[in-house]
Order: sequence, then structure tokens, then C-alpha cells
Amino acid sequence: MTVTESAPGGCASAGARASFEGILRRQSARESAARTYARALPIVPVRARGLTIEGADGRRYLDCLSGAGTLALGHNHPVVLEAVRDVLDSGAPLHALDLATPVKDAFVTELFHTLPPGLADRARVQFCGPAGTDAVEAAFKLVRAATGRTGILAFSGAYHGMTEGALAASGHATDLRVARLPYPQDYRCPFGVGGARGAELSARWTESVLDDPKSGVSLPAGMILEPVQGEGGVIPAPDEWMRRMRRITEDRSVPLIADEIQTGVGRTGTFWAVEHSGVTPDVMVLSKAIGGSLPLAVVVYRDDLDVWQPGAHAGTFRGNQLAMAAGTATLAHVRENRLAERAASLGLHMLTQLRDLADHFPCVGEVRGRGLMIGLELVNPEWEPEGDSGSGADSDLICPGGAGGDGGGGGGGGVEHSPGAGPTLPRVREPRPAAPELAAAVQRECLRRGLIVELGGRHASVVRLLPPLTISDEQAAAVLGRLADAVEAAARSHTGRDGQERGAPRRRPQPTSHMAGTG
Repeated sequence: MTVTESAPGGCASAGARASFEGILRRQSARESAARTYARALPIVPVRARGLTIEGADGRRYLDCLSGAGTLALGHNHPVVLEAVRDVLDSGAPLHALDLATPVKDAFVTELFHTLPPGLADRARVQFCGPAGTDAVEAAFKLVRAATGRTGILAFSGAYHGMTEGALAASGHATDLRVARLPYPQDYRCPFGVGGARGAELSARWTESVLDDPKSGVSLPAGMILEPVQGEGGVIPAPDEWMRRMRRITEDRSVPLIADEIQTGVGRTGTFWAVEHSGVTPDVMVLSKAIGGSLPLAVVVYRDDLDVWQPGAHAGTFRGNQLAMAAGTATLAHVRENRLAERAASLGLHMLTQLRDLADHFPCVGEVRGRGLMIGLELVNPEWEPEGDSGSGADSDLICPGGAGGDGGGGGGGGVEHSPGAGPTLPRVREPRPAAPELAAAVQRECLRRGLIVELGGRHASVVRLLPPLTISDEQAAAVLGRLADAVEAAARSHTGRDGQERGAPRRRPQPTSHMAGTG
């Protein structure tokens, strides 16, 4: 479908409309109160192809949720459908537990072909229950068995799944058996400085926790991290910080677990997000896109960690043949068509366009991301720091006992000295408060315009874009245009106490296509 065909609108008969409303009513009456996406996205998909979804009410949408990043090739890509049909037509078993099959052999061969150098030649793979959270559980069991230790290091803002062990390592958990470390970020740097200096302080804190005998944290069984925090708000880890974490863990014989469930298969502009930094982890946790839209999850790890006894981790549905076939087709298509490089190029263009827009919307605190994993953090445009009579922009404030930034992420300089005076306190950048209600309004305005987006981050204030890697330049321009319209509409409805529309744009530039942007 073209962008024109997928524009919002579409007419549905009275009967179709009644059917659509009835399905939503029955879902609300019969399904669990734990349902999530269905609350913010009251649509009933009946057909889908590529970026486009058609609802039972006749409306068409551009889908930048992509199954929470599962659909690397978009909906119903021809190579995926062909791979699934081939298995169905062959008479091969669809359920095979952990038995060897030609379909599984082909999947493992293609998967190993894509792995980072240093891991592929000595890798082992464990098929798990068909969800990323089970792969995280398996990774924890693996490193605990291999090291004889029990603790896990994780990072604030992390999301690793919904089962007990995965939740314990996620940012919103309260289980203190997992030690949490500060994850580096610019806009809401936990040290108030951002940039390279903030990342350095995060690394030093990590070293202190591990090396201080009074830290209360014993040497752990492993460290788990996301190269880009997705649910945490689309926060890419600095490459040098990633390398520092690798050195810290390697020097102390702590296995490093890279959670590539959402970042993998070309999403961030390299096939695996750890490749940006050149890091080779000891363990990789993979799911979502590796199944080509169908449920599949694996743990890949160094062979010397393979100390499990038979049956140490198992699952009835770890032999999903259709998912393996779809996954093989997806991995090969992304690799052969260099879609990771495409994601890097188009993602950079989209980030540039969105940052230009952010300059005209005070309610957009920061635009960030890597490849086609993009986020816009919505903030309160009316907030002004205490004592600031200026425009309410993010400000430099005195931070008692803080460390100076290096300019890389919006922090102040180092400690300053004046003749005859002691050192002054460094100035740090204080971000505006998150605006979850405004972010929800942007999501609603997007849906009205036929654009599906996700919310994430602290207080659900980050609008997330996860388009398929196959998105065209024309479709990307349409996405940016609809998102900009939605932000403008939501901002204009966010009126300040003095009657001024402080969230409204100063003057909005028009998005350009990738081709136009690259000349």
C-alpha cells in the first residue's frame, strides 16, 4: 500500500462499525484488567501489510509500534509468508520440543552467521519458552550455574520482562536481590551532568560497588544491560561506556549479558546493537524480531559457560518450527539487503528532522535514539526553575557536591576557581518535569491521524517510534508529518495558567524526505 492509500479515514458500513464496536466491548468485558496496548489503541486490525494496518472500521494506519519492535520486516512480508507456507506444505512437524530438525538447523546456521565476531565461533544456543522474559530467566540461571554466584547487576530504567527474575532486574522492581547501577543518559543524568562526564561517573560508581568490601554487594553472577534502553525511554548507551562495562566485567570474571530482545536484527543501525561499540558479550538474550513475527526466544552464550545439566532449562514450546522458518527468512533478508545500514541512514535523517521540530516545540524536552529506535520525551513547557524569570528553558543550577560536566550532554564545566576564593560548586542542567498527560494526548492525536505510536520512559512521557526496517522514504516523511501535526495539536491544547499557549510551536519546519535530505 502507498502512503496515500494508508492515509487516515476510510468509510465503514453501519454493520462493520457495529461489529468493530462489539469486538471492543467484548474484549473489555472478557479480557484481563492487565491488558495494556488495547487501552490506548482502540483498534481492531483485520488486514496488514508492511507498515500499514487496516482496522475493522475501515480506517488505515501507519504502524510505528511494529509489535513492540517484533516486526523487523513489517506485517506479512512476502519472504516470511513464503517460509511459513513452505513448512506447512512440506508436512514437517510444527511441534518438535528440542529435537533436531532441518528447519531448526537452518535457523541456527543463519543466526550464528550474524553473531558478533568473537562469539560466533564459540557459541552455544539454548532455545527457551517463546518469550524474551524466559530467555532472561535462562540467562540468569546459566551464569549462576557457571560462576557459582547468585547476585545480578542491572541498571536503573531497565526492562527485561515480566516473570519474577526478569522483573527483579528491571527498573521498576522493588526486589533488592538485584543490585541496581546508574545508566548513563544526558537529559536526566542521575549525576546532573550528562555527556561523557556522566558516563564516566556511572562507570566509577560501578567499579566502586564491585570493589568496595563495604558496598553491600558481593561479586555477582552476571551483569545485564540493554545497549539501548527501550521501555526506559529510548536511551542509547554511549559506546565508550559500553566498552568500559566490558572491561570492568572481564577484569572481575563477571559474565556480561546483553539484552538484545528489542535492539537486535538491525533495529539500531547494526545487526546487533553491541556492534556499535565493538563489545562482545558473554551472553546474548534474543527474541522479538528473530522469530519473524512469531514467538521465539533464545540465549546465545560462550561455550565455556555451558555447564548446565540436561533439563536445567526447558519449555514445551521451544521447538516452534514456524517461528524458526520465519526467523531464518527474516535474518537472511535483513543481512542480504543491508537493512541495518538502511536503518542507520534513515534513522539519522528522522532524528535530524525531529530535532529540528523539537527546536520549535517547548514541550519536547529531548529527541533521542539510534537507527529506527526513536523517542521524543514530552515535558511540562510551563515549568520554570525556582528563581528563574526566563523562558522556562532547561536551566543550569548549582548542584551541591556534584561533578562538573564536559559539555557533552548539556552539563556545566568543571569546578571553577576564583582568585582568593575556594572552588565554586559546579553548575548542572536541570531538565523540565516529565509530562505524561501531554504524551498521552500526542498518542491520541497520532491515532486520529492514522499513526500508531507507543509510549514509554519515565512516567510514560516518551513517544516511541519503532517502524519496520522496510519503511520507505515516502512513508517516513508521512510518519514525521503526522507526528508533527499531533505534537502541535496536543501542544496547543496545553494552555498555560496565564492563558498563553506555551507548548505551542514557534514556527514549525516541514519534514523532508530522506532522499531530499541527502541530496
